[in-house]
Amino acid sequence: MLFHVSIAAHDPRHVAQVLAEIWGGDALPFPPVSNNGWIALADDDRGSAIEVYPIGTVLREAEGDADAFGDTVEASPFTATHAAIATSLDEAAVMTIAAREGWPAKYRKRGGAFGVIEMWIEGRQMVEILTPPMQAEYLASVSVANWRAMLNGAPG
Repeated sequence: MLFHVSIAAHDPRHVAQVLAEIWGGDALPFPPVSNNGWIALADDDRGSAIEVYPIGTVLREAEGDADAFGDTVEASPFTATHAAIATSLDEAAVMTIAAREGWPAKYRKRGGAFGVIEMWIEGRQMVEILTPPMQAEYLASVSVANWRAMLNGAPG
């Protein structure tokens, strides 16, 4: 089970607020890694969260008995890091939020198995949003057994 993930954004506060809106949760400051960091909390029974750090923040291992810490480096505008998150909103509501923010978003069917709304936060960071019907498709298709079956049927 995934509890939280972190991403970087040019405007961490705003991005956390929009993600919290999609979740029906709340956005709050997140100073443990960065004084300008924010966290979107789903306020669900699993403590689901997305930490949003300023662009260019990287995590580094600390020496000895200390927590990892945030540092700043020059960053690429894009990243392979992304998350798929659930929402209770319908597709139209998610698309309305994306349009309001000026963030590209479109419906995609992943591998013919489940749908997602591919939303590009700040035009650079992908988050897959799954509405209730999309969540049902995902849960029905993503499992170890189904993944193995897909790999066994794939051309070698």
